[in-house]
Amino acid sequence: MLPKQIAEALNKQINAEFASAYLYLSMSAYLNEVSLVGFANWMRAQYEEEVFHAMKMYDYVLERGGTIKLDAVAAPQQSWKDIIEVFEAVLHHEQEITHSINRLVSLAIAEQDHATVNFLQWFVDEQVEEEASVSELLAQLKLVGGQGSGLFMLDREAAQRKFIQPQV
Repeated sequence: MLPKQIAEALNKQINAEFASAYLYLSMSAYLNEVSLVGFANWMRAQYEEEVFHAMKMYDYVLERGGTIKLDAVAAPQQSWKDIIEVFEAVLHHEQEITHSINRLVSLAIAEQDHATVNFLQWFVDEQVEEEASVSELLAQLKLVGGQGSGLFMLDREAAQRKFIQPQV
């Protein structure tokens, strides 16, 4: 049985993952509007990944006998100054999610819920990967000044991204 405090914290994280998905879908729409369809695709794949994260936690809570409590998801930001500001926001958001996951792990350790500690390790590893990939892309965008032929090339590369559900 999932401890009540852990179930509540996981429910909060599920909501945060859905909010992340909603943010990335909003970014995708914005990037489509400014004709950066490759980056719009990248954000759409990121949206799918965040939904996968939320559902992975959702299934875990149910598997452990917990109750799901979904909250409203606030409307996300809808426009940004430029592509660099978009990816700065993505990096900041992923860092916040990392802190949230780390707090969950600390809670699970304090509650001696070893199954949840083990479950959350996948998310800890995932956040390292998330922050690294976004940091790299942001650095590349800054190198090209977020414009010109360099931006065009990065946009075309971003168009190749596809979400592939991990085998976990």
